[in-house]
Amino acid sequence: MSSNTMSFALPEALREYVDQRVRSGQYGNTSEYLRELIRRDQEEQAKKRLRELIEEGLSSGPGRVLTPKRTARLKKQALGDLR
Repeated sequence: MSSNTMSFALPEALREYVDQRVRSGQYGNTSEYLRELIRRDQEEQAKKRLRELIEEGLSSGPGRVLTPKRTARLKKQALGDLR
């Protein structure tokens, strides 16, 4: 995994908070803390997207029987979207 450096400015109060979190021993350094925050945000965004898709499915109308023909059509549609 390659690493890229990113620089940004923080207000003093936020910088002190980050330093405090690192000093707590839960994180080895500032980078570990920030990576953890980004991973959590990614997970939250994935959960949000899943909730949106579930809501879209629930509001799309009554359910339909999943026949082999319908399954084949959906697979073909999904593969077409991936190519």
